[in-house]
Amino acid sequence: MAVRCGTSAEATMGASADNPGMPVLGRPHPAVKSYLAKGYAGIGDDVPAHSVILPASAAVPVVFKLEDSPQRPPAFSHGADAQFMVMEGDCAPTYLELALSPLGAYSLLGVPLHELTGRLVDLIDLFGPEAARLTEKLRESTPWARRFQLVDEFLLARAAEGPQPSPEVVWSWRRIQRTGGAVAMRALAEDVGWSHKHLIAMFKRQIGLPPQMVARLARFERLRRLLDRHPAVTLARIASELGFADQAHLNREFKTFSGLTPTQYVASLTGWMGPIPVTGAGRPFGPDAARSLAASGPAQR
Repeated sequence: MAVRCGTSAEATMGASADNPGMPVLGRPHPAVKSYLAKGYAGIGDDVPAHSVILPASAAVPVVFKLEDSPQRPPAFSHGADAQFMVMEGDCAPTYLELALSPLGAYSLLGVPLHELTGRLVDLIDLFGPEAARLTEKLRESTPWARRFQLVDEFLLARAAEGPQPSPEVVWSWRRIQRTGGAVAMRALAEDVGWSHKHLIAMFKRQIGLPPQMVARLARFERLRRLLDRHPAVTLARIASELGFADQAHLNREFKTFSGLTPTQYVASLTGWMGPIPVTGAGRPFGPDAARSLAASGPAQR
């Protein structure tokens, strides 16, 4: 399996003679940036056909296909998930992707996030006809910078209408991220004046996952970023520094959330894509995974 482990938005890097087969990266509008876990990326038809492994994450990916493909709706999202996912079949030939932070997703998507946890959802089920109109506009526009600007405008309009997460959840989320997950959940609840049970309920509603899982994912992301910057780091040395019991614990957590061992992940950093064998209990992410909110109701987790 091949895997891919300004004012307005503008294209900052793209496929060119110097960067063949690379994504075009977009800089979101400053007012949109706070709602995103990462910026915009445009994948063109010069990128080789590929499938994708999505690591477990509290972020909420959003994809707009610029050309149709057999798998998945023309525009879709996927809720936060504590399992990695293997997307079945090749991705669309060309598409635009972004990732919402969970707090941003709560405001922009306008639904309790536990209803989306572990689910692939057609954007029409979330945004109605506006999703189809935006997808059509994106397909009609050729410059990537214009496409990114259209997404900016859409998200800014949604942000003005959407609900705001509670200050207690915002504070707790940021505390978990700052500490890399090294914070006691009961102490966190006491700091915001809530019971532990209420903290869990509010995190599920406004983040999509319970706080303990968010902390584990924050620790995993901290490790992943460290490997990105220092692929030759000694895992046994950093395990305790990052809050793992030992290297075996680190390896288990990394494979649980990514489908890869740390060694396999580091090997994949040599290129944007590469052949990586994936093992573990990942979630399939294919055509049969798309379920309408209206048809199936809230996901049971």
